[in-house]
Amino acid sequence: MRFGGGAAGIERLEAALRGEAFAPHRHDTYAIGVTLAGVQTFRYRGEQRHCLPGEWHVLHPDEPHDGAPGTDDGFGYRIVYLDPALVQDALGGRPLPFVADPVLRPAPPDRALGAYLRHIDEPLDELAAAELTSAIADLLARHAGGPRSRAALDLAALRRVRALLLDDPATWHPVEDLERVAGLDRWTIARQFRAAFGTSPTRFRTMRRLDLARGLIRAGHPLSEVAVLAGFADQSHLTRMFKRAYGLTPAAWKAATAGAAQSPPATPSTAPLT
Repeated sequence: MRFGGGAAGIERLEAALRGEAFAPHRHDTYAIGVTLAGVQTFRYRGEQRHCLPGEWHVLHPDEPHDGAPGTDDGFGYRIVYLDPALVQDALGGRPLPFVADPVLRPAPPDRALGAYLRHIDEPLDELAAAELTSAIADLLARHAGGPRSRAALDLAALRRVRALLLDDPATWHPVEDLERVAGLDRWTIARQFRAAFGTSPTRFRTMRRLDLARGLIRAGHPLSEVAVLAGFADQSHLTRMFKRAYGLTPAAWKAATAGAAQSPPATPSTAPLT
């Protein structure tokens, strides 16, 4: 795995997978990627999916999925993970789009989006981050199926809840704190937070703890120390949550990212990124 240039709420990644498979896991971000080489297969919403070279896939926040090579040759891909709050900004407060079919056929003819995954090592300034977010929001809106919800969201209140959880994710906040900050009851918070940001407040807090843990791991901290600093009960708790989120244990993720840092993989023979 090799991480490219990112920005607040945006990560870009290139990876190659042979033999091993990702265990079932889920992100609290949108994951929009393109298969570069080989056959990518994954189980998603009860069906086995296949994504061929040049085809794009869209995974919605909090949707369980795995990932494995479809052949012995393995597969390579590039992907961008995007905070749903950024999509919210681009959509002007409407509920998040829901793309029913995760494999886009034909591939989206969005050259700007393709360029942002072709050149993942180039830095993203604020303008480039906004352009990437807008391109993804437009892609999601185009491919979203079914009727769109018209439910009104108290976005200002929800952003206050999100800011509280984001400010210090290692701290446990009782639900009364969230109600006080939002001025909403806990049931409204739970329903509207998911509609606005694609995941629950609890899941959002866990993923921010895992963001903190990944930074500590890459900085060389031992896993037992990482667990405590990131707000987990112990190392086994960290390991369970990490594997549920990323499909790898912390130790395996550390080894994969360290290996990429020492010897960046050659770009596989690819289909063009439109």
